[in-house]
Amino acid sequence: MIRIGIVAGEASGDLLGSLLIQALKSKNSDIEFVGIAGPKMIGEGAHSLFPIEHLSVRGYIEVIKHLFSLLKLRRQLLKHFLSNRIDLFIGIDAPDFNFWLEKKLKNKGIKTIHYVSPSVWAWRKNRIKKIKHAVSHMLALFPFEPDLYRNAGVPVTYVGHPLADMLPIEPNTTAARDRLKISAGATVIAMLPGSRQGEVKQHAELFVQTAKLINAMIPNTLFLVPLITRETRQIFELAIFHEQESLPIQILFGHSHDAMEAADLVIVASGTATLEAALLKKPMVITYRMSNLSWQILKRMRLQPYVGLPNILAEQFIVPELLQDDSTPEKLADASLKLMSDTKNIAKIKTEFTRIHQILRQNTAEKAAEAIFAQLK
Repeated sequence: MIRIGIVAGEASGDLLGSLLIQALKSKNSDIEFVGIAGPKMIGEGAHSLFPIEHLSVRGYIEVIKHLFSLLKLRRQLLKHFLSNRIDLFIGIDAPDFNFWLEKKLKNKGIKTIHYVSPSVWAWRKNRIKKIKHAVSHMLALFPFEPDLYRNAGVPVTYVGHPLADMLPIEPNTTAARDRLKISAGATVIAMLPGSRQGEVKQHAELFVQTAKLINAMIPNTLFLVPLITRETRQIFELAIFHEQESLPIQILFGHSHDAMEAADLVIVASGTATLEAALLKKPMVITYRMSNLSWQILKRMRLQPYVGLPNILAEQFIVPELLQDDSTPEKLADASLKLMSDTKNIAKIKTEFTRIHQILRQNTAEKAAEAIFAQLK
């Protein structure tokens, strides 16, 4: 029996972890996975010692509020992995949490794999020195990352992004609208305010007021808002209620893929959802709000002019970004209306997103599994 410790930090990590577990088990069914897992990973047989929601905290100030419990949780995990000896550890994203664990385990002679490079090319470049001491092997999702690690002496494998394998090169908007029972001729905007409660609290009122302004210009526009928990749904419903006005907003329980594929435009909080929207070839407006102190800290560490993955991969502002103080209903509505009316720009965006899709399509889970088994040997 091979025992693998595994820790994922949020919904996107849960998806990566579930696909990875599938690929590893297809090569060797005699593997046990234990650590922190989400519902998809648990569905593939992983045993979660703690709920994944404990790690779903973003921003410096937000982390500080939960610091004591996070440190305690990390010590408990380390103790478990050492007393119930694991053969290998896989940290999926959650770098600030996982790198400490990985360094401790590596020092005890346990191989450590980190799956999803942190954004050393965008923020806090000096982290790569810390990574070298913690990680036996890095699995990189983006093609510009491996050279950074090789130059720093960190073993690395480019594996591509699993979303690029999962999503077709040509999206089917008509089929998505049929699944959601939306007419083919409707104007549809998908709004993705984030997966965490803190993110939805920051964006709910902003998105509802943006919808109100757009609907005033294009009446009967349908706004689709996919949310994955009861708590985030309640936050968004309260923001709609506070407007005291009937708006054509439809909240979906999940179905983010369908919502984006059915849409003419996506308004999205920066994160993995921006990449999914790009792989679905959707024009989008990227936005993000966080506490002002967190923003001031991050702003000073920023190495690139853009933060959205589509723009980083395109190496240009292919889609608008409206962050923090620029993230207002008026600016979001204006950028959305301009983009929807610019057919030439939309064609350019779709061409660039198709190019990115082909680069990222690498049979990711299979490549990652091969790299992991090489470490086990």
